[in-house]
This record gives sequence, structure tokens and C-alpha cells, in this order.
Amino acid sequence: MNIHYLQHVPFEGLGSIEQWAIGHGHQLSVTRLYAGDHLPALDRFDMLIVLGGPMSVHDEFEHVWLKAEKWFIRQVLEAGKPILGICLGAQLIAEVLGAAVTPAREKEIGWFPITLNEAFALTDLGGRLPRQAEVFHWHGETFSIPEGAEAIASSAACENQGFIHNDAIIALQYHLETTHFSAESIIDNSRNELTDGKYIQTEEQMLHGSERFGAINRQMSTILEYLAAQA
Repeated sequence: MNIHYLQHVPFEGLGSIEQWAIGHGHQLSVTRLYAGDHLPALDRFDMLIVLGGPMSVHDEFEHVWLKAEKWFIRQVLEAGKPILGICLGAQLIAEVLGAAVTPAREKEIGWFPITLNEAFALTDLGGRLPRQAEVFHWHGETFSIPEGAEAIASSAACENQGFIHNDAIIALQYHLETTHFSAESIIDNSRNELTDGKYIQTEEQMLHGSERFGAINRQMSTILEYLAAQA
């Protein structure tokens, strides 16, 4: 399978997704939007992954490529290809599907628990994931659930942590792909966001406990295997 991904900043990459893809013999290609790369033709890939980034979906004036990216995501949705959106990527998919993207009640940065939506937990994919899990977050905005989509999870700080649409479109506000290395990279480049807050952890708190990264990476693999079966 050919997997294409959209990258918004150099310090937020695939994380554990890269190892999963290579281990399963899939081909990877990338559009580095921050570097001016061209978007691919739809027939060049089977699945799309839209990564995170520190910008807002509304920052089209500062990041002019956002408009073209949204158009591209819409074309992929209409083509029926599986899509995974992470954080900013999830917000972009939500907006393209007609949902609102707004500032969150609280910034959520670090390890905080999520709880799966009861209905989603009874689905094929939901049944493969833990109903409660401590996951990695780094976001200050949130989205409403698009019409026709099913909510995936919530946390104390953020009611809408994800949704699934038409079985093959998954949007996650949180990061299951994060490794210890990628967490260090985000911290090094976004340290200014680590202010005092109820749901903002310190660098030490975020990097402590390597087993936590392994646990979320296994959840990411479960989701990727599900999406690969939809392609």
C-alpha cells in the first residue's frame, strides 16, 4: 500500500507510524507543506495521513498553503480513500466536513486520560482499543463533531477528542504516534507553550516513563491496521 502524509512543520513527523509502515512493507511519501512541496495526484496513494502542527486551521493568511491543503483533503474525502488526521490534521478534516474549530476551554499538553464514547467502544475498532487510556496531548483548539460522524473519545479538558466518519476517516485530537524522541522534538520547538495551566505538564512529567510511549504506539498500530483494511 502507498501511504502519503502531509507534514506541517519539520519537528512533527510520523513518530511510530513510520516503523509500522516499514514493518508492514508499505511505501511512504510526503508533502512538506512548510517547504512548498507539491500535493500529489490522487492515484499516487491509497491512504492519507494528516499530521499535527502548532498553527491553527484559521491561519490561512500566515500559512497560505492551508487553503490548498483543505481543498486537497476534500478531494481525498470525495475519492473515498482512508484518512487519519492527528491534532491539527483532525481539526482540518473536521473543518472540511463542515464542523467548527474553536479555542478549547483549556490547553491540554502532556499525559492525560481519555475515555472512549460508549457507542464507539462497541464498534469493531472501538472494541480493539482500551476504554480508558492515558495518552499524549498537545493542543489548544478543539472541534465539534461533524454531521454524520461518531464521537470517539473525551477527556476532562476536552469533550471532543476524536471522531470516525464513513468508517474510513478517523480524526484524533490526541497523539498516539508520539515516541520519546518525537516528544523531545516537540518540546524543544514549542517550549514557549509550557506555561502554568491545569492541564499543562512540565518537560520532566512528559518525558518520564518510556513504557507509556509503547502503550500508545500499540494503539496507533491497531488504528492503522484497521484503516489499511479499509483501503
